[in-house]
Amino acid sequence: MIYRLGRMRGGRDLSMRVLGINAIFHDPAAALVVDGRVVAAAEEERFSRRKHGKRPVPFSAWELPELSAAWCLASAGIDVDRLDAVAYSFDPGLCQDATELGLSDPWDWLRIDYAVRAPQFLAAALPGLDPEKVRFVPHHMAHAASAGLAAPPAGDDTAVLVLDGRGEVASHLAGVYREGRLSPLRSQRLPHSLGLLYEDLTRHLGFLHSSDEYKVMALASYGTPKHLRMLRDLVRVTDDGGFQVERIDWATMAKARTADGEMTDEHADLAASVQTRLEEVVLALSRWLYDASGGASTLAMAGGVALNCVANARIAAEGPYRDVWVQPAAGDAGTALGAALHVAGELGDRSVPMTGADLGRGWSDEELEAELRRAALPYSRPASIAAEAARVLADTGIVAWYQGRSEYGPRALGHRSLLAHPGDPDTTRRMNDVKGREQFRPIAPMVRAERFAEIFEGAYPSPYMLFVHRVKPEWRDRIPAVTHVDGTARVQTVHPETEPVVAALLAEFERLSGLPVVVNTSLNTAGRPMVDSPREAMELFGSAPVDLLALGPFAVHRRALGGAR
Repeated sequence: MIYRLGRMRGGRDLSMRVLGINAIFHDPAAALVVDGRVVAAAEEERFSRRKHGKRPVPFSAWELPELSAAWCLASAGIDVDRLDAVAYSFDPGLCQDATELGLSDPWDWLRIDYAVRAPQFLAAALPGLDPEKVRFVPHHMAHAASAGLAAPPAGDDTAVLVLDGRGEVASHLAGVYREGRLSPLRSQRLPHSLGLLYEDLTRHLGFLHSSDEYKVMALASYGTPKHLRMLRDLVRVTDDGGFQVERIDWATMAKARTADGEMTDEHADLAASVQTRLEEVVLALSRWLYDASGGASTLAMAGGVALNCVANARIAAEGPYRDVWVQPAAGDAGTALGAALHVAGELGDRSVPMTGADLGRGWSDEELEAELRRAALPYSRPASIAAEAARVLADTGIVAWYQGRSEYGPRALGHRSLLAHPGDPDTTRRMNDVKGREQFRPIAPMVRAERFAEIFEGAYPSPYMLFVHRVKPEWRDRIPAVTHVDGTARVQTVHPETEPVVAALLAEFERLSGLPVVVNTSLNTAGRPMVDSPREAMELFGSAPVDLLALGPFAVHRRALGGAR
């Protein structure tokens, strides 16, 4: 599908075009900004089918987002030689004093050397690109731009808080955007890092992948923060807006767990202790930033730590800000978008706020139907795919929901989703079985925006599922599948003006079931990236106990294939 863009004046194209690239740590991605507006953004994993873009090497710098970059350009009808700049979200020039930070690992030096040669690698990957057009953007500045420049207009200054594992020499950036320009206020240098702290704990608890931190966050709800006093001594906030993280011997609090080892109460208690301390520190940093920024009413957040929706909820509830906005692609994939926005601003464009995360690939109805015919699947085109799916959900069926353009970032937001009935107590087990994941993992709800306040308490709106909310007591027994053990849910609010098809599904499901909430989890199975193409959606439908594939306006029922529930 081609998205035509550009302004013409006297026959001359005046569009400013910047391609953003992330390719240095993990989650390689590309994003295209035209005239300050993000028109396409996608992670390489959706094309390569390697989750987080990780090849079997210690880091994924070797994987340029060649496929996603080429798609971004093709989707907008832009040739490589018409780009004004390529923004690369890492600046190797900042790493000259890396020895001071104890970066003795040879992989660190290889990474820096790789980044230095990125312009040549990109030119080879994108024939026709002039290497001189590649601009290095500091990693945390790219994160900051992805939040501060993409957030809804605040009407005044926007404070921005970046926290992740590491960038070139730091793990944190606090600043304020004024009239589209960032004024940095504080940066925390390595080796002190909240992201690496959580990653280290994740490995100790037997989760082998560096992107499994969300499992620790879920596990924390089952424990008690028994080690909080010790952690407050080891993880400290400084008076100047920074923090210190001492080396921690996790074995003194809980034995290391193997990947297939038993999960015990002591593991849950350790997870709860670290999660609670993380929340305290992030809340303190946000309060310092509020004062240092002169009382900015809006806080925008990015970096991997910003995907911790429990910590985000505490900032929204207990912090001094009127509004808290989190970049939906807050992890490293989002730095491709942020780098492009940053460079576009330097070239004179004013950024246009994001209106949604549906920035990836999409297929026309004709293309979807052709794929169904090619697969020889029996299908129908009901009068309303939303009503068709609602009927299956009301009968406690599971729906593979594939609509519009795919999401940018780790959350399924009603475009590549698995949907189910929230009122069936067995739904959580069934969904975790379908996805092949741990049973302690919660599943999340989507709710019609106008019904949110009746059922939940907490940050509103929440279109990107990046906060947790309290489920009101009178609703917990009515929607047990989406109510976590601690009485919370990670809610997505659905707004008819931006998600009309999902809103129609929710309205029809409520008419049939009396519940304005539907279970929403990502359309994938364990260890695999989210489904992106129609063929991948059909493959998942064929291999998993799913009752309906809603592929655009088309319906494929399991019963039509002779399958039994």
